Amino acid sequence: MCELFGVNTPEKIPLNHLLDVFFSHGNQHPHGWGMAFFDGNNTVRVEKQAVKSTKSARLREYRRQQIMADRMIAHIRLATKGNMEYENCHPFVRKDQTGRIWTLAHNGTIFEGEMTDPYFYVQDGQTDSERILYLLIDRMNDRYTETGKPPDAPARFRILDEMICGIADGNKLNLLFYDGEYFYVHTNCRDSLYLSERQGGYVFSTVPLDGQKWKALPLNTLLAFQDGELVQTGTDHGYEYAEDPDKMRLLFLDYSTL
Repeated sequence: MCELFGVNTPEKIPLNHLLDVFFSHGNQHPHGWGMAFFDGNNTVRVEKQAVKSTKSARLREYRRQQIMADRMIAHIRLATKGNMEYENCHPFVRKDQTGRIWTLAHNGTIFEGEMTDPYFYVQDGQTDSERILYLLIDRMNDRYTETGKPPDAPARFRILDEMICGIADGNKLNLLFYDGEYFYVHTNCRDSLYLSERQGGYVFSTVPLDGQKWKALPLNTLLAFQDGELVQTGTDHGYEYAEDPDKMRLLFLDYSTL
C-alpha cells in the first residue's frame, strides 16, 4: 500500500542515505511522496507532491542538499482510496483548538470506517488516512471543551490510545503521528514497521533501509517517543491485522474506476 519513514533522535542526524533508499521504492509506490520537518516552536514544514518519487525533479533537487533532522516523517504512496493528487499525499497536518499542530502519515486501509467515514464530507482529499486525523482532532477538541484546558502530554497519549483501540478492529493501522512533543508509532500488521537505534534515538521504516540492526515494532500497542526515548506505552488492543487479498482486490478495482 504505502511506506513510512520517521525519525526521533535527541540531536539532528544525517538522513540522505536512508532517504535515498526509502524514496527509491517509489516505483512500487508511485502515487506521491511527502516529507514533514519540525522545529521547536510548534511549526511544521511539509514538502509533498503527487508524483512518483523516482521521477520527481523537485525531490531530486531537495535530496542533493544535506538533510539533517531530529524529528521528521516521510511517506510514499500506493493508493487504495483517493485520486493521485496533492490533497491525498501524506503527511497530513491539522491544528486543534488549543493551537497544537498534529501531523500524520499512515500505511494501511480503513475497511471498517464507522468512526471515520463522516469526515469524508469535510476533508480536503479523499483518503481514509486523512479522516483518521480529523477524528483525532475532534477527540482532542472534545477534551479541551470538557476540561477548559489544553490536554497535557499524558492526556493526549490516552486520547490517541483510546482512539486507536476503537478503530483497530478489522483495519490496518501503521501510523506515525507527531504533536510537537510526542512522536507516536503504531502497527498492527506483523513485520510491516521496524525501528533502528541511531545516535541515542530511533529511525522507523516500513522495511529495513540499510545493514544496521532493525527490529520489528511491538504489535497492537501505541508507543510514544520524546527526544529519542520511549516515554509511553499504550494498551495492547489485540486486533492484529492480516492481509486479505480479496478485500485488497476489491479496493484496487474501485480505485481503477476513479
